Amino acid sequence: MDVFAKKLQERAKHLGISSAEAARRSGLDERRYGHYSSGRREADLATLVRIAEALGTTPNWLLGVTAPDLADPELAGLIARFSNASNGMTKQELEMCVIQAEAVAAAKRKPRPEN
Repeated sequence: MDVFAKKLQERAKHLGISSAEAARRSGLDERRYGHYSSGRREADLATLVRIAEALGTTPNWLLGVTAPDLADPELAGLIARFSNASNGMTKQELEMCVIQAEAVAAAKRKPRPEN
């Protein structure tokens, strides 16, 4: 099975939806979507973008593309999970997460007092 099919299945599972629901959200026939999620067919660019938007992710994530500076697959996966989770948040919830992340980063930079 190719990366695209695996990512479609992973995203549906993460969202807690069936392939039929993913197809409905994407505006695609269940059979056509089933071909994509089983790896029997590949989506064209327009369909890829449509599916990504409907599932609250990016085409790059669905294709398994990571930034070159994210050579560590575990780190890339965590960043992708965070990004995907953020798509379901309100602006206020997202802002709260950013503030928390900035606080964690700032705490690491602060020199710690010696005993």
